Formats: sequence, structure tokens, C-alpha cells
Amino acid sequence: MVTKFGNWKAEWERKGLLPDEQISEPTNYARGHLLYGDGRWSHLFSPRQLFSHITTLRVLHEVSERLALEVPKERAQAIQTYLALAFDKAVDYNTNRATWECTRGIVKHIFQRHGFDMKWTFGEFDAARNLLPWVIDQVADAFQGIARLVGSSRSVFAVGSNGRSIHLTCGNAAQLSRLAPGTIRHVCVDPPYYDNVMYAECSDFFYVWLKRTLKGIQPELLHEEVTNKDDEAVANFARFKSVGKNGRDLATADYERKMAAAFREAYRILSDDGVLTVMFTHKRVDAWDKLATALIGAGFGIRASWPVHTESEHSLHQAKKNAAASTILLVCRKREPSKEPVWWDDLKNKVRETASTKAEEFEKQGMRGVDLYISTFGPTLSIISEHWPVLTGDVDPKTGQPKPLRPDMALDLAREEVVNLRKRGLLLGRAVQFDQVTDWYLMAWDAFRAEQFPADEARKLAIALGLNIEDDLVKNKRIVTKKQDFVVLQPPTARRKKGMVDPDLTAFDSQIDAVHTAMLVFEEDGARACERFLRQAHFLNDATFKACLQALINAVPRTKKKGKFVRTEAEVLDQLRDAFFPDLQIPPEEAPPALPAQQAFGFAKAAEDVEEYGEDGEEQEDAGED
Repeated sequence: MVTKFGNWKAEWERKGLLPDEQISEPTNYARGHLLYGDGRWSHLFSPRQLFSHITTLRVLHEVSERLALEVPKERAQAIQTYLALAFDKAVDYNTNRATWECTRGIVKHIFQRHGFDMKWTFGEFDAARNLLPWVIDQVADAFQGIARLVGSSRSVFAVGSNGRSIHLTCGNAAQLSRLAPGTIRHVCVDPPYYDNVMYAECSDFFYVWLKRTLKGIQPELLHEEVTNKDDEAVANFARFKSVGKNGRDLATADYERKMAAAFREAYRILSDDGVLTVMFTHKRVDAWDKLATALIGAGFGIRASWPVHTESEHSLHQAKKNAAASTILLVCRKREPSKEPVWWDDLKNKVRETASTKAEEFEKQGMRGVDLYISTFGPTLSIISEHWPVLTGDVDPKTGQPKPLRPDMALDLAREEVVNLRKRGLLLGRAVQFDQVTDWYLMAWDAFRAEQFPADEARKLAIALGLNIEDDLVKNKRIVTKKQDFVVLQPPTARRKKGMVDPDLTAFDSQIDAVHTAMLVFEEDGARACERFLRQAHFLNDATFKACLQALINAVPRTKKKGKFVRTEAEVLDQLRDAFFPDLQIPPEEAPPALPAQQAFGFAKAAEDVEEYGEDGEEQEDAGED
């Protein structure tokens, strides 16, 4: 068998069928592959998978030759394109980086986390029988959906006097020279989210196969060895790693420069009454600063913004990972130049009031978690963009002139207002100042309602509160530990440390340390020992301590199973309240969350496993599901 495969491989190489291009370096995703010798794209497939894919590829070439003879050219090219998309879907689901999810009985494709991560074990699709019919059915279903949209919008696609109503082109958004100034009424963009996804690096996985299926009909798009990464507007830190400690700053500056160039070009081609719509989500809070700087610098004012629900709350993935559910739509127009600058000190109160009002409005509409924080960013940026330039009291030592405002200073105020809003909710309408770590702990329970949630979500919440998750929350305070791509909130017993959660202390630098110490003593030594600790630390009548306790009672889920609290923290908090603080209010009991219907096999155990361990990746389409 090894000899046969060697012979086949040599033949594939001679005929150019084997995707043997090297995985580009530097890359964010390939370090593990290079360590184990997987330096070429063909290495991401087992011999059996390669055999099945290249057999399919050869048949696809034969079909293309017949199409060229029997079908009109444009129709033949369209069919080839759809078959190529189905083929790319096949390699996506049948690679040694795909996984088998035993709880649902499905194969999950390679890009569960926007990257081709190393897998020690993998799931394999039945390529000899079921794979090709499934991927063709999936693409056909997508085509039918597109056809229905086109059919209901015939006026949009009607042929005009010039012979066409729609022109499709592929190129750099910062170089639209074929379009004359002021000739476009609407520009709609969904730009890259800073360093969230390395699109070109991920695209190479598909590109090396598309070269072998579509190069004959799309040579202008598929003439490179791999995709062009130099012109991509992402903050790709790996590509600047060789310059040393300034690499991240250079990658950030490169992203901001490319975004600014694209927005300047949009400004040039847009008519004076035209609209620029920007779709942006909250993968990185500092990305909002870069986006706003580029938008405002190009001459745009943000006129309106809407958070739009873009994920189904009934999705199994979405329900368990507590991730983003919304995309923010920013509506921008060309800004009238200001006659004179506005000072930030004069604008602060308006920004703060707007953020507070919008946060309350979005909360009433059902916005929750980190989405609520980010939903206020659009209205906040709208104010500063319409008054631009906004100057601060800081002086640039090089020019001697006041420094212009960075948008993130305004976003800081918006984040503070959302924290204040949610804290007031947890504190039954009162306003109490805690330290940042305590605020993060309270907001984490409030936003995610689970002890384990995606690390990226934890990081975003930390940024929103001015904290560094690694230094402040993992190392210094042991508030969370990391578990692969998740973080886990730590109970008081796991945070025991001299000078932090320490029964011998009577003064604490963080309010959550004080409450956790009381919980630790009560849980381990009982009510009498806890009373002694509370008296020695003067907490029995301490308003701030009681406020933190009240907020925790409201934040930690109080779900019960068989009459007992699921969360130990909720049990101990309840006992503390009954023993020493009966005036604190108890929220209504929560019903256990409804388990989603399982499409694969219908095992109730599947729902229990997901409830216990959580999902391990981004929202994705799964094999075997509609």
C-alpha cells in the first residue's frame, strides 16, 4: 500500500494535482504543523483523504471538459464554479484537522476557530459514498437561496442601457481608480476586525485547491502561488515578529494605515449626499479606536448606529459559549469641516450622558453581556466625529500644540457608564464604587452567567474595565484560570493566598477578596468562625462589604437542581445572608435552562455534555445538519 501511494503521489505531482505548496511563513497558525513536519498543504490530509480528493478532482476535470463541449460558455463556467465550491467544502470537512463530535454524531470542519489548529485525533468523512453528495446538496441549497433572493429583486438585476446593472470586480479597496470622484451613492463595507482573523492565511487552505479546479476560467484571480498577504488590512503580528518588541506596534500601525487609505478612497468616490455603512463587531475593543481614527481622519461623521442581532439565541453553540450576538452598523456621511476645534473637557458630559441613555435603551431592548458595552460605542463615536477636531489638555512635546483626542478616551467613558448601569441593577438601584477587579468579577457573572466562558470574551470585558487579563486577573489575583480557549472563574477556596484571600487579614485591597475570605471561612470553619472574622474586620456593618455581597447574590446564578443550588457560591452566599445580613434581598429563583433538541441521535446525554463542558469553537455549520 505504501508503494502504491508513493506511485500515485509521484503521478499527482507530475500532473500538478497535488497541493504541495508550502504553508507561508510567518503565520499565526502553522507553528505546530512546522514542529511536526507538516510544512506543506498536502500534509493536512491523510493518504486516504488525498486519494479520495484527487480522484474527485480528476473527475471534476473530466466533467469540465464535457461542459465546455456541451453547454454554453457562461453556463459551463458557472457550473464549474459551483462544483469547485462543493469540492472545497469536501476538503474542509475531510482533513486530518477535522474532528468527530461524539455527542452529536457529526464531523466538524477544520475552521472551528478560524485557524487550522493541530489535531491529535481527527474525524474522517465517508468520502467513497456520502461526502460528495452531501457537499453538492449543501451548495445547491445555497444556490437556491440566492436564486430566490434574485427572483424577488428583479429590478435590481435588470439589464440597463449599458448592457449591465451590476459590475463585479476584485481588487484593493484603497485603489478604486476606475471610479470617478463623487459618483457613488452608497458604500457598504464589512472590514477586517483588527487581529481577529487572518483571512489570507486561512484562505490558502482553499486557494491551493481552487487553483486546481478554477484556474482555467479565473486565471486573473488564481495566478499567485498562494494568497496575497502584503496588501491585507489586518493587524498580523506574526508578519512583524522579526523586528522585535516593536512588532505589535508596527502591525497595528499597518492596519490603521490600510484602513485609513480604504476610507479615504470611499470618501473620494462617494457623492456629497452619499452614505457609507460600516458593519463592525466587538472582537477587539482597541479595534474600535483604530476604526474610529481611520473613519474620522478620512473626513466622515458617524450619523447613526444600530446594534443588530446576528446570531440565533437558539443556536446550541451560541447558547453555551455566551459570545457575541450582535453586529454594530455605523451610518456615516461626509463631515462638514469644523470652523474651530472643540475641547474634550467641554464634550465629556455630553458623551457620558449619551452613553448612559443609550445603554439603558439597549438594555430594555434585551441587549446583554459584552454586546451591551459595545452597543454604546457607535453613539459615543457619533458625538466626537461630528465635533471633530476634538483637542485635549495634553501638549505634544514635539509641536507644542494640544494633542487631538484618541477615540478610545471617549469609549472609556461609555464603558464606565455601562458598568455603572449594570452595577446599579445588581445593587437594586444604588451606586457604589468598587475596585476594578471586583467590578470585573461581578460583571463576568452578570454577563456570562457561567463559571466557564471563552477567554476572548473575558479579555474583552477586562479591556472594557481597564484591566489586563493575564497580569491582573490570572497571575496577580487568581480570579480566573485558563483552560484552552476558555477561562474558569475561581471559587474562594481556589484563591486562598496569604495577603489576598486570607482569614488572618482585616484589610483588603480588593472588595472581592474580602467577600471571598468570608465565604471561605464560612464554608470551611462554619458560622461562628465566620462571625469572628466579620467582627474583627468590621464587616458586619460595613456598607461597601454588604453592597458587594448583595451584588454577588444577584449576579451568581441561583439555579437549583433537585432543590439544591447548582453553584456552590450561591449556596454559601445564601447562608451568609441568612446568618448575618438578613436585610439583603434575594432575587427570584431561576428555572433550569431548557435543553435544546438534539438533531444527532437524540441522546439526552449530548445536552448534558455540552452543558458541562461547553462548546470549543466559533459558530459553524456542522456536517449532517440543515
